[in-house]
Amino acid sequence: MGLTIAPLPVPRSGAALRAAVLEAVVLAGHMLLYPSGVREERRGEGASGARAGAGAGGQLPPVLLLHGFTDNRSVFVLLRRALGAGGRRRVETYNYSPFTLDLRVTARHLARRVEELCERSGQERVDLVGHSLGGLVGRYYVQRLGGDARVRTLVTLGTPHGGTRVAPFMDAHPLVRQMRPDSPVMAELRAPAPGCRTRCVAFWSAYDALMAPTGTARIEHPDLDATNVEVTGIGHLALPVHPAVITAVRRALDGPVRDAGAEAGPGAGADGDGEGSTGPVRKLRSTGTGEEGMVV
Repeated sequence: MGLTIAPLPVPRSGAALRAAVLEAVVLAGHMLLYPSGVREERRGEGASGARAGAGAGGQLPPVLLLHGFTDNRSVFVLLRRALGAGGRRRVETYNYSPFTLDLRVTARHLARRVEELCERSGQERVDLVGHSLGGLVGRYYVQRLGGDARVRTLVTLGTPHGGTRVAPFMDAHPLVRQMRPDSPVMAELRAPAPGCRTRCVAFWSAYDALMAPTGTARIEHPDLDATNVEVTGIGHLALPVHPAVITAVRRALDGPVRDAGAEAGPGAGADGDGEGSTGPVRKLRSTGTGEEGMVV
């Protein structure tokens, strides 16, 4: 996850080749930015969007961005700027330690960070956006630590919700073991979660080389209000920086996911996958309690 480098499958189509090239370009750019995100930002430092300490009236909930495994806040440079545009919401990042060995511990630290953000912003609830492992940390907090009382919407980008079998040579790392399908953490996330109040939106891609199997980045849980959004032609590293995904994330956080039937328009298939779908983000039927989809 994050900056972890795993063997990429040999592209078998033009779309796969383009996705692989894009991944290489994004990786090169991110390596240049990576040093700028090593230091954790001080509370309120460089916060995008709403003024620090501003009241809740007329503003959307603040957003906290969670990076992936071995990564840092620099991965969110573009997404953070887009979400904070117009001053409608406060946007901050949370750098958890690169030496983290247990995502459950990180989730407890996240809980304290969310409480502090609510106090500073004057808001009762926040939105979370997590890339890769960051999405799992956010989901564990929401589903297992009572975070649904504080989190309005959880957006995940390329997060192994069902566990991933990629890079078996990295099993010596405790965090990687926790991301395996048969780990105790995954068993906890499969457990019932009745009454969960957080809306979840999971972005996944068939070209995400770190998700094995590919569909593992979808949220499949009967108790969660979850919408799964397929992203076409984009790999793991490009998810938090691609303009179409950034636009879709912003729309998801601006309010309830729009009804796909009303948005798809002429030419769209019954599942939103027809000729009427445009761009790399297309609608899928939601799982859990939700009955909405997203079309971009």
